[in-house]
Amino acid sequence: MLSLHYAFATLTARGAPFSQAPAVSVEKSQVVSPLALGILFTVIATLLVLSVVAFRIDLARTRGGRVLIFLAFLVFPLMASWGGASAQLERSKRTSFCLSCHVMSDFGKSLHVDDPSYVPAAHFQNHRISPDEACYTCHTDYTMYGGLGSKIRGLRHVYVEYFGTIPEPKNIKLYNPYNNRECLHCHLGARSFEQHEKHSKTPQMMADIKSNRLSCMSNNCHDTVHDVDTLKDAKFWNGG
Repeated sequence: MLSLHYAFATLTARGAPFSQAPAVSVEKSQVVSPLALGILFTVIATLLVLSVVAFRIDLARTRGGRVLIFLAFLVFPLMASWGGASAQLERSKRTSFCLSCHVMSDFGKSLHVDDPSYVPAAHFQNHRISPDEACYTCHTDYTMYGGLGSKIRGLRHVYVEYFGTIPEPKNIKLYNPYNNRECLHCHLGARSFEQHEKHSKTPQMMADIKSNRLSCMSNNCHDTVHDVDTLKDAKFWNGG
């Protein structure tokens, strides 16, 4: 059960470094959350009520007994499942979750490249984005948080992880060109962005950037992203 798995995972979690790079952990030791305790309590209550009903079949003949059965077979499981699903969705936003797959470890390493031209590294190391939700912050339309097509692709990723041929990290590409919208979530209205001379080389340039007609990652502007195929030659930042 998803809810039970989440409750026990949260109760026993200690946190771990999210990549194999010289990196700091982005997820510290967790404190037991009220949601995890609530889910665990609901699961235990469900099991207790089911045990009572199993040994006291005659309870089904009484009104109170039927209420217990209704709670045990419908209300409590729905509550626990809803809580577990909600908690897992929140947990899936964490950088440590995204990089828990081995194939993504190089992308985690790239966040520590000691070169400000690497856009994700510069944002991660300077805390321009939350280190704990670095991947989700810049890829908000990915898999379960995007549209129907994104969710279907996410299910395909699960299939490939368990039954297919996992690609080399350097061969992992975005399905669609990166949308400036993800950059403008933070940069729109910021003085350093709005008044930067390189964003106003032509009268139309700023409007094209904001409308996504001109990609932030084109024309040698911010086109050095994760570049996992060059990590063997990279120098890594050990701070944090």
